[in-house]
This record gives sequence, C-alpha cells and structure tokens, in this order.
Amino acid sequence: MSKNIQSIRGMHDFAPDEAVSMRMLEKKLQQVLHQYAYQEVRTPIVEKLDLFKRSIGEVTDIVEKEMYAFEDRGGDWLGLRPEGTASVVRAGIQNGWLHNQQQRYWYIGPFFRRERPQKGRYRQFHQLGVETFGIQGPDIDVELILMTRAMWEAVGLQSENLQLQINTLGDSEARAKHREVLIEYLLSHQDSLDEEGKNRLHTNPLRVLDSKNLEVQAIVSDAPMLIDYLDDEAKQHFELLQTMLSNLNVDFVLNPTLVRGLDYYNRTVFEWITTELGAQGTICAGGRYDNLVDQMGGRKTPAAGFAVGLERLHSLVAEQLSSQLQDIDAYFVILGVKAVSYGFELMAKIRQQNTHCAIQMNCGGGSIKSQMKRADRSGARLALIAGEDEVNNRTITVKFLKGEGEQKTLSEIELLDLLSQLQKL
Repeated sequence: MSKNIQSIRGMHDFAPDEAVSMRMLEKKLQQVLHQYAYQEVRTPIVEKLDLFKRSIGEVTDIVEKEMYAFEDRGGDWLGLRPEGTASVVRAGIQNGWLHNQQQRYWYIGPFFRRERPQKGRYRQFHQLGVETFGIQGPDIDVELILMTRAMWEAVGLQSENLQLQINTLGDSEARAKHREVLIEYLLSHQDSLDEEGKNRLHTNPLRVLDSKNLEVQAIVSDAPMLIDYLDDEAKQHFELLQTMLSNLNVDFVLNPTLVRGLDYYNRTVFEWITTELGAQGTICAGGRYDNLVDQMGGRKTPAAGFAVGLERLHSLVAEQLSSQLQDIDAYFVILGVKAVSYGFELMAKIRQQNTHCAIQMNCGGGSIKSQMKRADRSGARLALIAGEDEVNNRTITVKFLKGEGEQKTLSEIELLDLLSQLQKL
C-alpha cells in the first residue's frame, strides 16, 4: 500500500470553520481600510529573485536562509514572495503609479519563508499589508498607527494585552556613523556574543540590537544607540510623531533597540506586541522606507507602510469570531424524484430574492429519517420538506429545528417572506 502524502511542514490546512472565521477577520480588517479610503492592489506570488535581493538586502536572513528560490526552465532565478512591499514598489514603478502622486494601497494574501515552524510562525503564512507613497511628514505615520488601532477594535482585540513600540532609524548618514561605533562596541564584547550576533556583526550590526538572547540583550543595553546620532530633520520628524500620538491619546513605548529585519527601512519604525503569543508576539510591524523606490530604479518617493500577520491575529480572536459565525438558515429535504426538480426551482428563486440566505439542499437521496438527521447535523434553523403533496400544491413544509415555532405548510410567497424575516433577527 502506498504511503499517504502529507502536507509540507509549516504549511497547514484550514478546516471549514477556521476558513470562515479567517474570512470574517479579513472582512473586518478590510472594512477599516475602506473607511480610510485605501485601495486594493494585487501582485504575483512569484517574482524575480533579484527583486528581493535589491530591496530586502542580500545579507538579510530572509534572502540568505529563508527564501524559497528556484531556477525555472528558462534559466531565470525566481522566488516565492517573502514579503509584500518590494512587489508593490516594483508594480508601482513598472506601471507608473507612483511618480508625483500620493497613493494609499493595501493587499492581502499568502507569503513564504522557510523558517523553523513554531506557534505563530509558518512557512506559508498570510498577511494584510498597507503601503503609502508620496507623503513625507509624520502625519502619515500617525494615520497608519491609528488605522492599526482601529483594526484591533474592529476585530475585538483587547487593548490591555497590546503594546505599541516605536523607534526611529534616522537617515543613511546617521546610520553610517552609528554603524561604525556600534561595530567597535560589539567587537569589544565579541566573546560574549552568540553565533548569530557574531555573524551579523559586520554584515548587519543593527540587527544585533534586536537579539532575543538574554546574554546578548545585556550587552546591547549599554551599546551606543542610533537615536543619539540623528540629524536635526530626522529628530524633529520623530519628536513631532510622538507629540501627535500623545495628543491623540495613543499610548506608546519608546524602544531604542527596535529595528526591522529588512534593509530598506528608515526613520519611523513601529510594532504592535502582545503578551499572549510568547516569543512570537509581534502581530503588526511597519515604518518608513523613503529610499526604496529610488533604490529599485524609480524616482525618489517618500513611503511608509505596515503588515499584519493574519494567523497570529486570528489565533487571538478566533474564539470571539466563532461566536459570531452564522448557521445555515435551512436544509432542504427532498422526497421523491419529482421533488428534486421542484426543489432546484424553488432554491433558485430563494437565492435570487434573498442573496444572504444560506440553504443546503439534500443530494444523494435517502429516507426522510436519514435526511432529517443530516438537517440536524448541518446546524440549520429550518428543515424545508418537499414531497409529492408539496410539489402538486406548489407549497413547502417548514419544520423548525431549534424550537422557534410549530411545523407549518407555506406557499412559495409565504416561505420567501419567512426567510426574509429570519434574516432580520
């Protein structure tokens, strides 16, 4: 006997209830985006590998260790997208969406990284991302943060379990000066760094500040901080951001060790952290990337955005969303060959006139007893029963499955009216 084929490690299936609650989560988030007048864009799952090398950085963990990359039959090196910003910027440059324009975009879909799977971290994961272009000041940074806070309220995420952390990465000159002194400091403590810290010391020393290793954190606590090397313009940008957030009663924590794992970020960076997911506590991360469009061949364009990890967010609100899931409205019990055609005809009328009504029709035959068992298992509120008498009289017998009323026989018009009334309850 052949061995069953299993799913790829870190890529999981969604059962129907999980899929429905995930879809509900996505709709609630998308409603907030609609309120802020952001527009959806869609980009390919597969891109040229050079796109991610140029945007994310060749010495990042994503490109070096985590990307799914392969050579196609034409000899081109391609990659499954590990994040969304690079693809949106590529699309904006290619299609002329960005130059001398202000744009507010969002997207949603699967992304791929070959990491060690654990709770909150998967090899295929889903993100909702937001990207804005052509807006220079900290006001757009504030709008993005306010939008994320509105999203948490929309999905019922408890604010007491969330913390907004912010930092600034300044501009390229400040980072270059800071890089020199940071490397010098870390070299003096090299023997105390873990292997990851030693590997990053010369390639991406800023990431050492973000280490989760407690011993490395102790070293980092005394390291020179980037905020001390900011020029006046970057400093003013960050101070104004903090003032706006305070005036709007947005609580935040300054975290000078907060950096991003992608090379293209500058100035404002932020994360929403929860204590409910252990080490994988970041549910949303973002910031500015004012040099990325220029870096990828377009004209210099200010930009900012964020991404929300949907699996992580879903795990926090799944129980609450499940309580909001709607049952099937009715299960159609079919008795006899003539009733099949009548059933399909009547179902078409119902679905045309009541687009929000969910009715499951029995297929595959069966006695009335077996069909009623299926109706009970379906979770439907009503059983609609059609036999020879109902077909001849153009009626339907309605049985309430959840104790809401007596069994009755209704005309087609009366049935449509009943279903409409149930939708309002």
